[in-house]
Order: sequence, then C-alpha cells, then structure tokens
Amino acid sequence: MRKLLPLLSTNPHGGGRSALTCRYRCGDACFHEVPNTSDNEYAGDVIAGALSRRSMMRAAAVVTVAATAGGAVVAQAAAGQEAVAATPRTAGRGAGAKGLRFTPVAPNTDDRVTVPDGYAQSVVIRWGEPILRGAPAFDPDKQTARAQAGQFGYNNDFLSLLPLRGEHGRQVLVANHEYTDEVLMFKGYDPENPTREQVEVAWAAHGLSVVVVQEQHRDGRLTPVTRHPLNRRLTATSEFRLTGPAAGGALLRTGADPAGRTVLGTLNNCAGGTTPWGTTLHGEENFNQYFANGSSATDKRYGIGSGATERKWERFDKRFDVKQEPNESHRFGWVVELDPYDPDSTPRKRTALGRFKHEAAQPRLTADGRPVVYMGDDERFDYFYKFVSSKRMMKGTSRKAREHNLTLLDEGTLYVAKLTGDSPQDIDGTGKLPGDGEFDGSGHWIPLATGDVSHVPGMTAEEVYVFTRLAGDKVGATKMDRPEDVEPSPRTGRVYVALTNNKDRGAAGKAGADEANPRNNNKHGQILELAEHWDDPASDGFAWRLFLVAGDPEDPATYFAGYPKEKVSPISCPDNVAFDPYGNLWISTDGNQLGSHDGLFGVATQGERRGELKQFLTVPTGAETCGPIIQQRRVLVAVQHPGEVDGASADKPASQWPDGPGRIVRPSVVAVYRKDGRDIGV
Repeated sequence: MRKLLPLLSTNPHGGGRSALTCRYRCGDACFHEVPNTSDNEYAGDVIAGALSRRSMMRAAAVVTVAATAGGAVVAQAAAGQEAVAATPRTAGRGAGAKGLRFTPVAPNTDDRVTVPDGYAQSVVIRWGEPILRGAPAFDPDKQTARAQAGQFGYNNDFLSLLPLRGEHGRQVLVANHEYTDEVLMFKGYDPENPTREQVEVAWAAHGLSVVVVQEQHRDGRLTPVTRHPLNRRLTATSEFRLTGPAAGGALLRTGADPAGRTVLGTLNNCAGGTTPWGTTLHGEENFNQYFANGSSATDKRYGIGSGATERKWERFDKRFDVKQEPNESHRFGWVVELDPYDPDSTPRKRTALGRFKHEAAQPRLTADGRPVVYMGDDERFDYFYKFVSSKRMMKGTSRKAREHNLTLLDEGTLYVAKLTGDSPQDIDGTGKLPGDGEFDGSGHWIPLATGDVSHVPGMTAEEVYVFTRLAGDKVGATKMDRPEDVEPSPRTGRVYVALTNNKDRGAAGKAGADEANPRNNNKHGQILELAEHWDDPASDGFAWRLFLVAGDPEDPATYFAGYPKEKVSPISCPDNVAFDPYGNLWISTDGNQLGSHDGLFGVATQGERRGELKQFLTVPTGAETCGPIIQQRRVLVAVQHPGEVDGASADKPASQWPDGPGRIVRPSVVAVYRKDGRDIGV
C-alpha cells in the first residue's frame, strides 16, 4: 500500500488549510453556523419521494445522453434493464492522453513550485511589481496606498489571457486579487490596531489588474510590459456601476449613493470567466467578512458577523459598518464584467446574475447566440445556478457590436438547479458506488426571476436578485458540497462543477448524503459532469453524473470515471477548473487533505483514457493553486497566499518563495513550459 504523506496540520481548519487562511480569506466561514438553515428538501428526500417517477427519469436520461456529445453522461436503460456498461476500463496504451503525456509530479511538501521532468518555470509577475506609469519599484518596508494602486495586487486568483491584435507576441493578462494577508504584508502588524496607511494599502491591493505581457519566442516565458496604455488597476475604492434589473432599487441605495447605481470597489474576487465577446467576469465571493455589526435583520443568510471584522476597516470608512450603512453590503456579492480593451471604461456589477458568494461565472452560447452563464455559490449546502440571456451576441469587434454585447448580461432569466439521483437505496454516506456503477441522475432548472418579474412566491424580483440564496431556499434547490468553479467544455458542451468539500454533510441536524453529494463528512470533494437536454444550454432539464470522487485512489470511496485507480494521482479538494486545447480538464486544488501541498492536475474527459488523472505541479508551503490557464505551449497558475501558515508573519515567514531567504513572500503568477520548446503534454 502506498504510504500517504503525514498531515500538515491537526487543526480543525480543514486539514490542508491553516487557521490563518480561514481568518483572512473567508472570515472563518467554516466555523460559523451553516448559513443555509432552510428546511427545503435535500436531494436524498427528493429521491426517496420520487421512486414512482424513476422510470420516467431514466427514460429522460437516455434521451439526454443520446443527444449529447457521444453519450458521455451515463445512459441508463429503461426501467428494469441493466445500466449501460459503467464497469472499470483497462488503461490505454502509451504515455497518456494527448496533452497529458508527462511524468506525474509526486505528492510533496517542498517549498517551491514542482513541475514534471523536462519542464521549466518562471515567475511572470509578483505582488507589488509596478504596472502603471509613475508607479515606484516595490519596497515592502515603504509601501504606500498610492504606490500599491499602481502595482500588481495581492493574492492573485483568477487569470485570463486575451489576444492583443496588432502587437506581435503580446497578450492581455487579467488577474483577480481575492484578499489580503496583512500579517504577511506588514512587519510589526498589530491585528487589533491596524493603521490607516495599512488599511489603505490593503484597499489598493484588492481588486483587479490588467497588464500586457510579452511572449518569449524560444520558450513559454511571459514578461510584463510595464506602462502599456492598456495596463490598469481596479481597487476597493475604484468606481463600479450597478446594472440590470436590481440597479437603482431601494435595497442598493446608500447615503453616499442615493441613486443605488455607483459602488466603490470590488472585494474578494475569486474565480471568473472569459466571454466570447472579449470581456472578463469576476466573482465577488466572501464579501461578508468585510462588514461589521451585522444582525439577522440585515444579513439575510450571507454570514455577516455581529461584531468587529478581522481587518477593522469599519474604523476608517463607515460604509463597512452595517449599523451605519445597512445596504452597503448588498452592493457586493455580484459578478463583475470588465472590458480589458478599454482602460477608461467603468466595470459593471451585473445584478441579473444574482447575489451570492460567486466562485466563478463562465459563459457558453446557445445555438442562436445567446450567452448562458453557469455559476456556483461557494458555501456548504448552497446552490448551483445559471443565467440565460434574452439577447443574442453580435459578432465582430465594431463599436456597435461591443456596445451591444456589453448589455447581454442585463436581461434574461436566472435559474437554480435541483438534482435527483436514480439509486437512492444505494446511498449510505460512505461513498460506496451504487449498484448501477455510477452516481448519476437527472435534474431541472427552476426559474427565479426574469427581468422585473419574480418567479418565487412571496419575493419581489429585486429581493430575488439581492437575496438570491433565500430565493433558492424557497424553491427547494439542491444543497451541494460547496459548488465552486464551473466550466463548460468548449468541445462537448458538457459542464463540469467543482464541489470542493463539506465536513458538515451528514452531521446532526444537517442534510445527509445524496447521490450528487454521496459522502458524509466529505473531506475531499468531487467533480460533477452535467449534460443539458439536447445539448441546449437554455434547456430546463439536464442529466448529470459524478465524473470524479476525489481522495486517495486506494480509498474505496473514490471514483475516477471508471479508470483504473492504481494508475491515477491522488487528489483532494478540487477548486478551479479549466480546459486545454485537447479537451482535457485541468483541476487546481485548495486545502489538500492528503498531506501534500496543493497542486494542478490534468484529467482526460473522453476516449479510453477518460478518468486518467495526473498531477502536473505542486505549489509552495501554505499556498493554493489558482487561475489555471492551459495554452498549447504554456501553463499559467496563480500561486496564492504562499507562506500562509499558522504562526507565520512578515517578521517570521514560513516560506522563502519566490525570491529566497531574506526576501518577503509574494503571491505571484507562474508560467510552466517545456525545456525543449514543444507543446505541453504531447
């Protein structure tokens, strides 16, 4: 039996996560009561009460599978017949699926980015590197808010690379900056008494960065083009515009903005998406932790604490004090759309996409050109959503096309998902595979609101958009295990949902296991694969199955799409997902529970090697792997919060990455490429 690495920590903060991460990243979300205390049915109840409809569901799944790419979601026979072959396959010949032909990196706890044999790496850009004209060189001992506002922000997460026409070898890099680790940023930092300067630096280190990068011809390196006219910083004090059906409503008005349409800043931007019309989407996630003095009357199930915040921002700006500005928190938790090609544009917060803890937002087009955006709400027992636009995308890059396309996400219908499994009698909370060989079933999309029309009894449309979680509660959406990043395959249209973990699944008074979330005390998470009926993203129904059930492959409660488990890498806590040019799914992890550092993994989604999972890299001590981009010649990852280990500080660092001993630890973007200059994984 393969010996697992010793656990990094015995603290209760999720094994691979430190208490420091929990404090600064999400405000100790996992140690608060689960916000979803609704008594709506969870999937296990729905299934148990729906056995009489099982034949119909099975038949629907058959139709759906036949209509989707090659029947990738498991086809079930008519009631009473055997399930279509779901037995484990033998491994294919050769070195791996195309795009995954590399020697897997072994699990490790090294304080570096570890890559496969034959590959090299380089830092693209670090926290604090100047990107705007006039910004000074980074000096951690003399950092100011003005300097930080012209420099690359802190804790890079989502990444997008966009083409730059007319400038050979250049691309536009867009990055989210999720949160700040003040204790790792400032020497002598006192968490109980931050200074105004420290707070203003942190405001400037949040938000978004746009920076043009130059490709190197001989390898996969990228270098920033400083002072390029497209380079831009958006911070916690930059102007953003609320748009869509809830904009201007009473719930979004404040003393500083009585019109309810202009917001200062964007906070806790996690993953995101890139649109077919050339903009980027950014999900505001754990915004609740920035607001103090909440109450049950003002919180509405979003986890705003009743006392002071970790960062104490409310001491320096009353908008972070819910007692003084009860509606300010309503202006966060949205999907932000940014036009990186227009440095003078005002980014928009799209209220039609609902307000919750957005991990990501990735569009896919219908056959007639309407965008459909899939979104996860990163909380235990929260929901999976989609938005279907009522407008068609206009092709081309003309001014008229760009102006039209910037209205696409303001009009349409917001839905929430309800999933039903087809083997309820086999789900016991252990993760044991059902008798039909798959965790699978069907589902449907429940409409919540269309424009100014609410589909939720007892809630206005404005309430649906601002308190979207409550709307999901009322219509009985399926409680999931932290739905995070969501990515439709550009090849097959199948949608992949990262469900990171849920230690409260099956706990006393909490929802028990169901077929989509089959393990109680779920430490390792799973990946769900969804196929819309008739491969139509606007459909109101879908078939689904679990593509991966993560963990140590030697654990019987794991599953790798039927691929031989002795031939895959161990994986824990899937977070961000992306696709490579060959249709393989790449998965970054957050909070590895198997004793190794977090990493990036590639897995085949089609063919005889479907389910073949291989680890491509690991990140340094205390770090998380974020924002993967897999291009033909390079892989980009955002190395977030390196050195974020309990007891660490700027005075006593726990990591020496990326610049070695005696230098401050800096979140950075890293490029990985082959030493021989050839394509990745071929």
